This record gives sequence, C-alpha cells and structure tokens, in this order.
Amino acid sequence: MLQPAELVNDKLVAISRDFFTSLPNIIAGLVFLLIAWLLGKLVRRFIAFIATRRGRPDLGNVAGSLTQGAFMIAAILVAAAIIFPSVQPADVLATLGIGSIAIGFAFKDVLQNLLAGLLILVRRPYTVGDQIVVDGYEGTVEHIESRATMIRTYDNRRVVIPNADVYTKAVIVLTAYASRRDQYDVGIGYGDDPMLAAEVFRQAIRDVPGVQHDPLPECFPWELAESTVNLRARWWVSSTRTDVVHTRARVLAAIYRAAKDNSIDLPFPTQVMLFHDQTEDVDGDRTAQREGWPAGESPPNPAGRRRGIMLEEATVERESGKGSLAG
Repeated sequence: MLQPAELVNDKLVAISRDFFTSLPNIIAGLVFLLIAWLLGKLVRRFIAFIATRRGRPDLGNVAGSLTQGAFMIAAILVAAAIIFPSVQPADVLATLGIGSIAIGFAFKDVLQNLLAGLLILVRRPYTVGDQIVVDGYEGTVEHIESRATMIRTYDNRRVVIPNADVYTKAVIVLTAYASRRDQYDVGIGYGDDPMLAAEVFRQAIRDVPGVQHDPLPECFPWELAESTVNLRARWWVSSTRTDVVHTRARVLAAIYRAAKDNSIDLPFPTQVMLFHDQTEDVDGDRTAQREGWPAGESPPNPAGRRRGIMLEEATVERESGKGSLAG
C-alpha cells in the first residue's frame, strides 16, 4: 500500500508531466492572445482614424473600443480551445450565453446607457460644441462617451448626464441652426399710442449691433395688462449664448433710450385698492350692488345704524327699569 508521501509525489509527477506536455499549447495560446491583442489595437486605431476623417471622432472611439472588445472575446475562445483541446467552443459559448444573461441583469443600466450612447453617436441629434438644454441643465457639449454626455455650463461647471436620460428626454439644441429669434415684452402707459410706440421701438432695434436684418425685427401690441399696454419686441440673432445675451442687453438699452427721447411712458405697476363696505348711511342706494355689498330689496343694516338701534334699546330698558322702581 502506497504511503501518503508517495501518493503526493506521484500526483506531483503526473501534474508536472501533464504541464510539460501541455506547455507547447499554453505557449501557442498565449502567443495567439498577444497577436490578437495587437491586431485588436490596430483595428481600434484604424476605426478611430476613419471616423475622425469623417468628422465623427466620438463615434470612432466608442466603435473602436467595442470592436476591440469583441475581437478579444473571440480570441480568448480560440486560445482556450488551443490550450485545452478537450474544451469545445460550443460549450464555452453556452457558458457565455448563460453568463451574459446574468451580466445583463446586473449591468442593465450600464448596457442601457451604452446602447443609448451608440444611437446618439450614430444618429447625431447634437455634436460636440453644440449648446443644449437637457433635464434642466444648459451648456456646451464637451464629450459624448459610451456611458454619458458631458456638458460645460456657462458658469464653467461640468455636468455628466447618462445617455439613457439624454435619449429618452426632450433635448433642446440651441445651436442647431445659425440664428434664432429672441423677444422681450415692454409695457407702456395707457396714455401713449401703442402703434406709434411700436414703430419707434422697431426702428431703435434695427440699428442695434448683432440684430440681423433678415428677417427684420418687429414690434407690435401684445397685451392689455392691468397698468400697462404691453408691446412684444422680437428680433433675430446668432444662436450662440454669448451673442444672444449681449444683443439682448443692447436691445433693451436702445428701447429705453428711444422711450426717453420720444416721451413714451414706461410706468411702474399700479394697484388700486377700494376700502368700501357700505357701512354708513351716506353710502347711497343700498338696494343696488356695489363693491362688497349684495343687491336686494332688503339690504342688511349698516354698522352705524345697528349701533344706534342697540343704544336706543338699551336706553329704553334703563328708563323702564327706573319707572318700575319708582312706582
């Protein structure tokens, strides 16, 4: 009967013999993986180069990374078949199929963002450098990666938005076109002619630097508000945020100067408060409806009259009491 030490020795000898027997296959598999890694890297760079020449570097980076990953997975399967001849590729694929389901559930959000990023890069609703508004954030697109879109806000902060949110929510692309329309409402007094004021403001806006002349700016009466007649001024400007802000500042200054030069009233908000509850006898016809007073043939008594009636009743009661005591 073999001793435990002999059993261990025989086992080690068998393992060593199998290792040296399989050593050529191991070396061949590792060399194959190295070659596959180099080829995958070359393929990734080639895809990125082609995409960059066509003006889509972000898509090239993502597509190149995915291609290299798929290339390496296939290379690992081939290397496993080389190192372990008894392993069948079909068995490995079946194992990967079961594992991919578990991985899919575990990394559902990651895969969702990846797919959304690919769709964004392929369909290109916006590109790097565009100014967009998404989910309450506004800024300039810096990068479009496989997982998220990065934008820089106007106050120089970076916002990382998952691609799934970008793809499923409304996105406003502010720089999709070369120009866009801006507007502002101006209130004038009711004593001014709104059409004349609109023409004065329109002429003032036309001379402002940054305001485009095709289409021409316009101004027209828009609302009869509580204390003002509101005029809406509209003009076209370059779609970049800097041009929009600076041009609006110049337009408002031009409207203010034009109003002052042409004696057009720019009134403060006015509010009228009526303190009238018809509690006095001199308030007029009490059967007619007025502020705070209902209409009807039997109106309620004013507070003053009610107080007078109550005083008279109290006086009568006191006098009656004195008379009874005297009797």
